[in-house]
Amino acid sequence: MNRSLNLVRLLERRARELHRHLPKAIAGDDTGVHQARVASRRLREAVPVLTNGLNGSKRGKANRKIRRLTRALGIVRELDVTLQLLEEMGDKPGVSRLAVVDVRAHVVAERERRRAMMHERLVAVDADKLANRLESVRLALLDPTPGHNWRAALASRIAKRAGRLDRAIAEAGQIYAPEALHQVRIAAKKLRYAVEIANESGAASAAATVRTLKRVQDTLGRLHDLQVLQHHVAAVAAAPPAAHRDTPDVGLAVLGRRIEDECRHLHGRYIAMLPALRETLDTLHQVAVRVTAPRRSRAAKMSLPVRRRTAGGRS
Repeated sequence: MNRSLNLVRLLERRARELHRHLPKAIAGDDTGVHQARVASRRLREAVPVLTNGLNGSKRGKANRKIRRLTRALGIVRELDVTLQLLEEMGDKPGVSRLAVVDVRAHVVAERERRRAMMHERLVAVDADKLANRLESVRLALLDPTPGHNWRAALASRIAKRAGRLDRAIAEAGQIYAPEALHQVRIAAKKLRYAVEIANESGAASAAATVRTLKRVQDTLGRLHDLQVLQHHVAAVAAAPPAAHRDTPDVGLAVLGRRIEDECRHLHGRYIAMLPALRETLDTLHQVAVRVTAPRRSRAAKMSLPVRRRTAGGRS
């Protein structure tokens, strides 16, 4: 029962976070949109893992509704971040305020169009029905059926996602390739969400792994956000003169170069993180083993031969 309670509490925490921020997101609050989207992703990660082999959980219906929420919230989140970054860039020396104003107008127009679409989709998601689906999952976790095997599902997910991140890192190499780096970011994010479940459920201690993955995700996340801003700057520069008033091309060019400079700097920071990231990937096999058989793995560790010191130093 204690193990079931750990899983129930994990589910409840994530459900509370979503329900706390969702009304703010529907009201159009930028922070609410971000927090609700993160909460929906975490909940979407947890439900299929925690209910693997569990009868009567209605997990498929719950996950479909959560997925619809995540997609709806993602419609405007990217543009909210774009506007924040644009303001940061506008404070840098040499950046034309006129260029910032015109790019902002371009982004705001797109955001308002998407915001209306987001609101329409969020209203279509029945929050009460989602709450009922999650309650079914919670009750099923309290009285698990014999086939319930969430540990195996979690270990398999961690192993697969670690392999996916390893391949993405190899494909990206050390050159500045935006799309390849974007794939590394996505793989790191998905792996982190899976490892968080192992850590929060008590199945395996992995706080250090979560921190490493978050640092990589944050670095590559800002890099991706800057690349999105760069795309909007290029769109304004390519528009007919009447569409962006009297913004001199040189002002947009300077803004574009400042964005590019920071992108290159962030890429260098990512390259410096690679040794720690690869070391983290090497430890994830052990995390997966502890998830499936924590007692056995500890016993195996204790049975390893002790390395003895020799007269000349370490053996």
